[in-house]
This record gives sequence, structure tokens and C-alpha cells, in this order.
Amino acid sequence: MPSGVEALDLPAWNGASGLSWGPRHRNAMAHLDSEVKEECLREDLKFYFMNPCEKYRARHQIPWKLGLQILKIAMVTTQLVRFGLSNQLVVAFKEENTVAFKHLFLKGYSGTDEDDYSCSVYTQEDAYESIFFALNQYHQLKNISLGTLGYGENEDNRIGLKVCKQHYKKGTMFPSNETLNIDSDIEIDCVHLDLSTYPQEWKNSSFFRLEFYRLLQVEISFHLKGIDLQTIHSRELPDCYVFHNTITFDNKAHSGKIKIYFGSDAKIEECKDLNISGSIQKNTQYVLAFDAFVIVICLASLILCTRSIVLALRLRKRFLNFFLEKYKRHVCNADQWEFINGWYILVIISDLMTIIGSILKMEIKAKNLTNYDLCSILLGTSTLFVWVGVIRYLGYFQAYNVLILTMQASLPKVLRFCACAGMIYLGYTFCGWIVLGPYHDKFEDLNTVAECLFSLVNGDDMFATFAQIQQKSILVWLFSRLYLYSFISLFIYMILSLFIALITDSYDTIKKYQQNGFPETDLQEFLKECGSKEKYQKEASPFLSCICCLRRKGSDDHLVLMN
Repeated sequence: MPSGVEALDLPAWNGASGLSWGPRHRNAMAHLDSEVKEECLREDLKFYFMNPCEKYRARHQIPWKLGLQILKIAMVTTQLVRFGLSNQLVVAFKEENTVAFKHLFLKGYSGTDEDDYSCSVYTQEDAYESIFFALNQYHQLKNISLGTLGYGENEDNRIGLKVCKQHYKKGTMFPSNETLNIDSDIEIDCVHLDLSTYPQEWKNSSFFRLEFYRLLQVEISFHLKGIDLQTIHSRELPDCYVFHNTITFDNKAHSGKIKIYFGSDAKIEECKDLNISGSIQKNTQYVLAFDAFVIVICLASLILCTRSIVLALRLRKRFLNFFLEKYKRHVCNADQWEFINGWYILVIISDLMTIIGSILKMEIKAKNLTNYDLCSILLGTSTLFVWVGVIRYLGYFQAYNVLILTMQASLPKVLRFCACAGMIYLGYTFCGWIVLGPYHDKFEDLNTVAECLFSLVNGDDMFATFAQIQQKSILVWLFSRLYLYSFISLFIYMILSLFIALITDSYDTIKKYQQNGFPETDLQEFLKECGSKEKYQKEASPFLSCICCLRRKGSDDHLVLMN
């Protein structure tokens, strides 16, 4: 063999297995196979992180999910609006009946509640008159009521009034001598008053001889039934209601003032016999068909998004195994989370809530269920998530993408900051409740205090909060000034400013990254290695030339991964 000429690595004949390639050729084939796998993985990765328009240009893949989301936005919003109008009729009927009941059964009701109670009495005569006024009005209800009301059965399956009084077991009291002898055990006596007896007979009963120094409260409870006819104007079947009404005369404070509370708990029940002529039945069928179509659309969206998440997890597993095999190290957590598309998870949650809410809505429409509140929560939240999901598609435009990236980058900092500021906020809440609660209406309970302080942070109702403090105690009045001034100064001038500064800092960082380039992760560097393989593809085999990376004209903005 001439010198300077390398020996060819030709296949040798093996009697058992035929031709046998040499080690150099086997290494070359293994290297070629590795390059093919790498290019296939890179191609799948780039395709996964493309937006719907880029995927269509690259492989003519129709953006089914995008089309479904647009259709779903229109249909879910229409469904919510129709249900919202129906729910408003339900709530209005309940509230208007409650107001009507207060005027019917509360003597001297002015039309406005005094506080958390409806009205109050201050003499024994007024207390007796208020009790018997309610009893008499109940007895004459059908003759005086303007509504579609009737008597309902109580828990004992009896029609009538149930009157219960709570009082201390026994005792004597002489305030002038500062003498008190009382048994603190509480007795509860109840009596049922049928419609067969007249109010005059009730007055003569010994049950109503009240000893006010022992009396804690008197409770009158009764059930009424009604039919909501206003839904007929909206081409819907009417609802039948059962109102559990309670009138409570509260004398627990023994302060000379008996507070009168009126409570009405309305429950919707299926009407036993409905015979309505007209086009209401046909309209109900159209609405049920529309709701069924919404369920089908959401099921299709749910299946497509679930499929995308499963494929993304498989692709992540391929990338992790390849990276560990080639570079002998693990991929960072940030790159691993890039494969978990948060928008898909949001869409899946929205679809599930829409499907459940639509089923409940269909049952309500068919008068099989009456849970309007749960249905409205499900449909309202799902519609919120559907519209929030639109932000994902706005993120494909650079002007909107800045805002989305800013929210994403600032969220962890904001949450940590709110956790620290929340401790200070809770401290002011408890302090204001315990000190100012007896002297200020907005500090009576913890929930009201928290709402009042939140309004002050936003600059709302400041003067009224300062002015309403009662000057019965100079020490408390001075403390209230120190308390309010310190809270407003601390939260508005310091904490709120720092809160805004955190978001501004994230926005400036994102703008700088867009001008100078985002820090590249392992995943993004891997996706940009296409150019380094072109020379090898030309020298190695024409087979690899068809396994090239996808290229698109323009910039590489799609490498900025958004989840």
C-alpha cells in the first residue's frame, strides 16, 4: 500500500452474519443517528414554542384551540348574560318580598332598618302591641297582602305560628335596693297558634304574660309560600318559593330597649303542577340546547388542552434525558417549568367550571334544581378565567408582552412584600377593633375594620372616618388621631410607594432585556444551535438535510418563552 494513503474501512465478510462494518464506520453511523435524534428533538421543541400562526406557516397545522377559545368566549359570555338576567329576577323577588314582610308584620316600620336590626321598642305596651300586631297580620294575610302569598307548613307539618320565649328560670330583682336573686339557667317555652283560633283568644293566653326582667327574647316563626310570576315576561317557567320568616324581640341586654330583628330565608322549590300555555316551553328547549352546545365546546377545548399538556410533558422528558446524556448535567428548574403552560391549566379549570355550571343551569332551567348561587359562582368564575386567557394571545405582540412579562416577573416580589405588609395591617386591624370599636361604627367588628383600613389606604372616606369618632373619652379620641395619622402615613407614603416601586423595577428590567436581549437559558441556547449543524448536514448525508431546524423570516422573538 502506498505511503500517505489511509486504509479504507471496507466491510469484511463474516460467514455467520454476512458483511461486518469496521469500527470507524460503526462510530460514524452512531454519530449520525445521534445527530438525527438531536435535530428531531430541536425541531419538535421549536415547533412547540411557536404561536398558532407560526405553527400554521411551518406545518399548515390549523389552530383549533385558538378557534375554540374565540368561539367559547362568545358563547360563555352570552350564556352568563342570560343567566345573570334570570338570577337578578330571583334576587329581586326575594328582596322585595323581605321588604314587604317587614311592612306587613312589624308595627311602625319606617322602611329603613335602624342598624343591623329592623326597629326597636322602649315600653312594655309597645312590646305587647308589636307582638300581637304580627300575630293579627298573619291571621289576616290573605285579605291584606298584595303578593301571591299563601300559608306554608312549618317543621312540624302544621300551618300556623310558632312562638317561643326564652327567659331565666326564676329570680327576683330590686334595682332600688341593688338586690338581685336570679337563676341563670335558661328556659325555653313554645306554643303553636293555629289559624282556627282568633288573635283575641291569643291575647288572653297566660303564655303572653311576660316578666321583662327575666325575659331574654321572644321569637315568632312562620312559613309562607309564593310564586314568582315575573319570570313569565322573560319567557321562563315561574319559580315556587317557601319563605321561612322569623321575628325576634331581643331583650338580652336588659337596657330598656328591645331590638326587633326580622329574618327571611327564601328557598326555591319545584312547582308541583304547572300548566302554562304559550311559547315558554319552546323557549326553554332552545336555552337547554344552547347550554348543551356550550358543554360540547368546552369538552372539546378541555380535550385539546389536556392533550397539549400530555405532549408537553413527553417532550420535556425527551429533552431532560437528552440533556443528561449529552452534557452530563440536569436542566435547571426554570427550563423545566417552560414546558408547563399555565394558560392551558387555566383553560382546563375554566372548562371544568363551565361544564359543571352549565349542567346546573340546565337543571335549574328544567326546575329540577334551585341552587342559583352555586351556579352563578361557577359560571361567573369560569367567564373570568376565559377572558383572562385572552391575555395569552395578546402576549404574541411585543407591546402587550411587556405588560405580561412585568406581571410575571414582579409577582413573586409582590407576594413576599404583601406577606410582610400584611403583618403590620393585621396589627392595626386588631388594635383599632379593641380600642375604637365601642366608639366608632366602622370599627365594630374585625371585618368592618379591615374594610375601613383598606379604604383609607386607597384614599377613600378619610374625613368621615376622622369625623365619626365619638368624643366621649378624651383619651380614646387622642389615641384615634395618633392611630389614624400613623396608619395613613405609613401605608400611603411608605408601603404603597414601595409596592409601586417593585412593579416599576420589574418593568424597567423587562424593557432593558427587550433592548439588550434576555438572559439565555440552556433551553434557548439549545434551540439556537441550528446554524452550527448546517456544515455537518452537507458533508455527512443528504438524509440529514431534511431534518433541519425550522426557520422563519424575521426575528427570533418566539424564543422568549412565555408560560
